[in-house]
Amino acid sequence: MVTKVPARPRSGRPRRAARLLLAAGLTTASLAALPAATATAAPAAAPAVAPAVAPAVAAEDGKSGGTTLTVAVSQSIDSLSPFLAQKLTSTSIHRLAYEYLTNYDPKDARTVPAFATEWSSSADKLTWTYRIREDSTWSDGKPATAEDAAWTFNKMMTDPNAATANGSFTANFAEVTAPDARTLVIRLKKPQATMTALDVPIVPKHVWEKVGDFSKFNNDRQFPIVGNGPFVITDFKVDQYIKLKPNKTFWRGAPKFDELVFKYYKDGDAAVAALQKGEVSFVPNLTPAQAAALKSQKDIKVNDAPGRRFYALATNPGARAKDGKTFGNGHPALLDPAVRKAPFLAVDRATLVDKVFQGHAVEGEGYLPPRFGSYFWKPEGAQRRGYDPAAAAKTLDDAGYRKNGDGKRLGKDGRPLNFRILCHATDPNDKAVGKYLQEWWGELGIGLAVECLDSVSDPWVKGDYDLAFDGWSVNPDPDYVLSIHTCGTLPATPKDTGATDNFICDEEFDSLYARQAVEYDTAKRADLVKRMQSRLYDTGYMNVMAYPNALEAYRTDHIASITTMPEAAGNLWGQDGYWSWWSAVPAASATGSGDDSGSSSAGVAIGVGAAVVVVAGGLLLLRTRRRATADDRE
Repeated sequence: MVTKVPARPRSGRPRRAARLLLAAGLTTASLAALPAATATAAPAAAPAVAPAVAPAVAAEDGKSGGTTLTVAVSQSIDSLSPFLAQKLTSTSIHRLAYEYLTNYDPKDARTVPAFATEWSSSADKLTWTYRIREDSTWSDGKPATAEDAAWTFNKMMTDPNAATANGSFTANFAEVTAPDARTLVIRLKKPQATMTALDVPIVPKHVWEKVGDFSKFNNDRQFPIVGNGPFVITDFKVDQYIKLKPNKTFWRGAPKFDELVFKYYKDGDAAVAALQKGEVSFVPNLTPAQAAALKSQKDIKVNDAPGRRFYALATNPGARAKDGKTFGNGHPALLDPAVRKAPFLAVDRATLVDKVFQGHAVEGEGYLPPRFGSYFWKPEGAQRRGYDPAAAAKTLDDAGYRKNGDGKRLGKDGRPLNFRILCHATDPNDKAVGKYLQEWWGELGIGLAVECLDSVSDPWVKGDYDLAFDGWSVNPDPDYVLSIHTCGTLPATPKDTGATDNFICDEEFDSLYARQAVEYDTAKRADLVKRMQSRLYDTGYMNVMAYPNALEAYRTDHIASITTMPEAAGNLWGQDGYWSWWSAVPAASATGSGDDSGSSSAGVAIGVGAAVVVVAGGLLLLRTRRRATADDRE
């Protein structure tokens, strides 16, 4: 529930395969396991609603300042249905429109109240009881109750189409009931260590029970869309924009801007130009060159913070389905571990960080970025594959892949080794890295065709690729991004679409995944997660090249302050929550909008010229699944 270098966009087709905890027989969501069988949290006081403010920019000048906050996005909305949406832009919008049971404090990632104000488990950890808050209402005026939550979960448990996006969270549920309007009870088949991390939007039963086929209903027929989050979706045009208004009855307090607009830009330079003109308020996923140019611009603030994404080279391990059938046209030579590992020995990660990312990244090795300290892992000693072209050549020679008289590396079939790599046409990093790989691998005698497409989804899900540029946003709890490499996420048949990222299926990895998912001891779980990364590294299927910084910018004459996560040095775009946009203060109200409560600890907001404290009691979130993508759900 996982953001930048664009990662592979997920397919728009519904996914019917739930992610399963294979050996343990259950599935988990993303976030930290509870340290004990019982956990409670006291309700947080809602902050006062800020008064209305005057526009900072006159409406007639065509700019988006004042009380309209416009965010440039480069990713299409795959669905406005919370049951189908897979992409980061879509799921981020759902975080704005619907409440989840719990949220997480940005300072220490501890669980804090949201739709549920407190929770506890039975001694055997098989029954969880949640107290639902009394001050949450749907935007159409009806009360939001435990019955809505029970209906949401039960629908996912009984209708495979309703489980498309988030079915993994309920796969281990035996029964969900609402004994009364304020009590939700979930009974499990087996203990599940992430029951305070159910990353599922709760929807209004009285609206959604009228829906027929959940696989086809995209929730884009009637506006405004009923929700109970801080914003209400009011309008949507495919690949143009999506508009939201503040939910004036939101229990935590209404957002400060009068309107929030996500505007689609296919071209990153066009988005930056719109920011410079004042046509948009915020642009994420900047290139280093764009960020450098914007730093000297008046009324523009660039945020450059350690990222929560990895940027990787994924190898097709031989696309296959759960029924055992193989498909796709991946190069058979890549089934050989030597061929997977040798080319990566000829990747100079330091050069990529310096030349492509221009220093706005860290060299990558382990699967999880260093930002996630307790889970961070990197190879040591002989296990590490550093830049060593000579060792790469020797590895291929020893494995029987030798050069011919023309310097071309030959496969076991006697034909030259020529690979294809999927590249995102809208991502300049992919193109730049591709050129380096062509040069370095050419010296090894390996040919490389860089195939840049507007959408790489179709060839990816069909297995029609050899290698691909890949990347995911990682949660503080890594369960989700680890789960996408388990055998249980493979498609049921070649005609189906699974939740797998790259068709990896490794028994040792799966065994470790099942163990970490039910481990309540944080130190033991961290050790298991590190062992999983070590195994993934050794297989050579995922070669992490860099951990890019979050590079983004906004207009200070539109936005006076806005919350980053984590609070010390974090990102604005791609937060798996509503905190940045909910906390944003219009420039016109910077002189006296009052308290911006929202966190149980002091939250940091980037303001005009400096970081300023803007929140001080309540709740803030640091967590995101996604995807991946510049903006995939990760």
